[in-house]
Amino acid sequence: MEYKFGGSLTNQKTVLGHPSGLFVLFFTEMWERFSYYGMRALLVLFLVASVFDEGWGWDRADALTLYAFYTGLVYVTPIFGGLIADKITGYRKAVVIGALLMTLGHASMALEGLTGTFFYLGLVLLIIGNGMFKPNISSMVGKLYKTEDKEKDAGYTIFYMGINAGAFLGILLCGYIGESVGWHYGFGLAGIFMFVGMLQFYFAQEIFGKIGLSPKGTEDFDDAMEDALEETEDAIEDTIEEAKSSRVVSDRLIVIGVLAFFTIFFWWAFEQAGGSMTIFAADYTDRVLEGDGALIFKIFNTLLTVIPMIIITWVLGMLFKQTYTKFALSNILLGLSFVIIWAIVIWMLYRQFTDPAPEVPASWFGILNSFFIIAFAPIFSKIWESKLNPSGPVKFAIGLILLGIGFGILAFGSMGIPLGAKTASVSMIFLILAYLFHTLGELCVSPVGLSYVSKLSPGKLVGLMFGIWFVANFIANTAAGLTGRYIDPIVEDYGMATFFMIFTIIPIAAGFIMLALSRLLVKMMHGIR
Repeated sequence: MEYKFGGSLTNQKTVLGHPSGLFVLFFTEMWERFSYYGMRALLVLFLVASVFDEGWGWDRADALTLYAFYTGLVYVTPIFGGLIADKITGYRKAVVIGALLMTLGHASMALEGLTGTFFYLGLVLLIIGNGMFKPNISSMVGKLYKTEDKEKDAGYTIFYMGINAGAFLGILLCGYIGESVGWHYGFGLAGIFMFVGMLQFYFAQEIFGKIGLSPKGTEDFDDAMEDALEETEDAIEDTIEEAKSSRVVSDRLIVIGVLAFFTIFFWWAFEQAGGSMTIFAADYTDRVLEGDGALIFKIFNTLLTVIPMIIITWVLGMLFKQTYTKFALSNILLGLSFVIIWAIVIWMLYRQFTDPAPEVPASWFGILNSFFIIAFAPIFSKIWESKLNPSGPVKFAIGLILLGIGFGILAFGSMGIPLGAKTASVSMIFLILAYLFHTLGELCVSPVGLSYVSKLSPGKLVGLMFGIWFVANFIANTAAGLTGRYIDPIVEDYGMATFFMIFTIIPIAAGFIMLALSRLLVKMMHGIR
């Protein structure tokens, strides 16, 4: 009997028209993003918090330097993690290994109070674990579908929603607990749900049939790496020869290079979210609410939290219906995790409602990115499908300009902050609007860039081109933290508004340059839209 989807017979049972296995991956990825963004939301805040507040009391420059190297390296290790899975472990074992390493990493960070060594060990484990997990779970999504039609695109869209749901809940709950209860509890909570995600995946992996199993035959690591390098060298040589004889191939490779170069400017500014923008939220934003403002926030935050939880729980119920008989233990573990999450959500909302003058956690603003993505992604999707759909380079230009506008709003809101000020009380509206424009810019750049890399790359070098794209992200994330570390000297000599104007002018200038190049780049794509 011919199955419609890859995987086992159980995987042919659908949830929202897609194979049940997609939602096993959906929840696994959701908990991984919960752990990653939950920890990232706390990292800089914990490092700069005073020893009295149980932090490490680092100055901002050192905290942002560590943040730079951490967020940069998580984009390098997936290149090697994908290679190891292709040649040695297979996708499924790689996902389990990566999840286990990240669980140990979060647990180690939760023990930082015993010795600082645990903190650094935790970061190393998270970087390596991410490399094993991230590329391989995404690869498994594609293997669930036997065709390259819109159904697969829709499957990746659902998977992307899982990413944003995890980021949303991780920042919201880990951030709140870390700031209001204790840093150790925030780091530990991230690890607990990473562990649950690993277990629910492990006990349900038979749903994937032969998808993601280890390659036939066994090779030791050195031989596997040597073979992979030889294959890559041969592919590069073949492509160079093809490019020399084919203007189409060479032009398309140049376009990928140009897009990768400009994406550095975008993520360099965008990734201030976890660094300098977090510091701005903590020290320069008026987060104490009273009277009507407090009530409005309580209602808004409740709706913002409860509605996504209801939707995700509903999806969970549909997965239960289709897979519980075959994979009861996996379902029970997943259900238990949601019982715990609901308990934490209700407890958090109760504390906020009973507080007459609640203070918005500095990490809370990070959830706005995920919220705005969920709210506006369908609108952008409709625009891209309509006659108004601009070319890829124009989308990039729009994204860069929108990003710059967001920082321009922050610069305007910061104009009243005195030179050298360590604290201020700027209205929250400026930070909220900045996140809105940054997210709108992200929707023009992030999915578009990945799509064009896959479309423009020669068949033999798709993996390598994505590797180059990851390297561009590594450069951008590292540069973001290293630039952000100069927040104090720039504020001291020129003011906070000047600091944010740097991230206003450069992306907008890059956007206009991209706009000027757009017609040439479209021509060099040779029919790729």
